[in-house]
Amino acid sequence: FFLSSIVTCVLFVWSQDVDSAYLVKADLEDKVGALTDEINFLRNIYEEELQELQASIKDTSVVVQMDNSRSLNMEQIVAEVKAQYEEIAARSRDEAEAWYKSKVRMMQARQFGDELRMAKAEVAEVGRLISRLQNEIEAVKAQRANLEHQLAEAEERGELAVKEAKARTRDLEDALQRAKQDMARQLREYQDLMNLKLALDIEIATYRKLLEGEEDSGSGKSSPVLLFSSSDLDNNPSSTSRLSPATVSPTAAAQIQTEAFLPSESSCFPPAPKSNGHSGSSGGGGSSAPRLLVKMTETRDLSRYSTL
Repeated sequence: FFLSSIVTCVLFVWSQDVDSAYLVKADLEDKVGALTDEINFLRNIYEEELQELQASIKDTSVVVQMDNSRSLNMEQIVAEVKAQYEEIAARSRDEAEAWYKSKVRMMQARQFGDELRMAKAEVAEVGRLISRLQNEIEAVKAQRANLEHQLAEAEERGELAVKEAKARTRDLEDALQRAKQDMARQLREYQDLMNLKLALDIEIATYRKLLEGEEDSGSGKSSPVLLFSSSDLDNNPSSTSRLSPATVSPTAAAQIQTEAFLPSESSCFPPAPKSNGHSGSSGGGGSSAPRLLVKMTETRDLSRYSTL
């Protein structure tokens, strides 16, 4: 905008100069024409007068009478003739100078006209250049605005993608944590179920032994005392030990503790974890298998069995 204002001001000043130069040129051309006509007119008059003088001198016979009574002043006559010729020479010199000056002015006007045309051409070229630059500036501004808009959209999309990725990451981390917790809980439940199954298998085996002992007592034999401990099973799960009924007398008053082991139907399961606690039934949440104890007193009352 500033450049266009400057160019407009320059064009306005140049247009005023051009108008004034055209006016001066027209005035000078008029003056040159008038002076040329005057010079031609004076030249014609001068030539005619000169011809008349020459003709008059040629056809005139001069009779000189010597008047000795009167003396001629030749110096005055020569001075007058000299003054006349000097006046004619000065007038001719002035006319020549005027003609020369008019020619110079004409040449200067022609030169100024050429310079003016060149200046107009330069101004037109500058105007076209300014228009082209303004169009390019507008195109660059539009491109810049478009790029800024695209950049803002890209930044917005990037921020949104980062937020979504962070949220997705948090969701995945939460899901992973929940999966780990569920896996740990399921492992604990599985271990508890295995411990419970192990305890039930031991209890079934114990009751089977009790039933076998009860059958033996019906035939008048004493029943062996069995003590099943989950810790004993964990310490020695592969060995076997049995107590023969002949090794215990019918009047034994002491408690006998032996090692008992799982029957064949439960041998495929892993042993329960060790624990120092005692419980009458299977516990929940990672507790060890209960300790089973079978006692026998001096009497043969086989109904007094208890499970601790």
